[in-house]
Amino acid sequence: MIVAFSVAPSGGPAATEDGSVHDAVAAAVRVVRESGLPNRTSSMFTELEGEWNEVMDVVKRATEAVAPFGTRVSLVLKADIRPGHTGELDGKVERLEAALDR
Repeated sequence: MIVAFSVAPSGGPAATEDGSVHDAVAAAVRVVRESGLPNRTSSMFTELEGEWNEVMDVVKRATEAVAPFGTRVSLVLKADIRPGHTGELDGKVERLEAALDR
């Protein structure tokens, strides 16, 4: 499965003077990268690929890593559950690019 998620703190001192929560997001992304699962981070979401239990464990730990930065945490999650398929984090993008090249 592939999960795209975004996690951010609110209600506390998490934001910098310019409103950024990059330190909190860095704590979450660090958890994702240390998981060893295929992943990528863009300006708004982090994508993660693996089996249900391992992916959800990483999302939970990433959310917990953000918790100290505020009094509440917002989590947005979207999942592509496709049993029997792996390598889709890159595969889906490669197929899209091939279609665009035609």
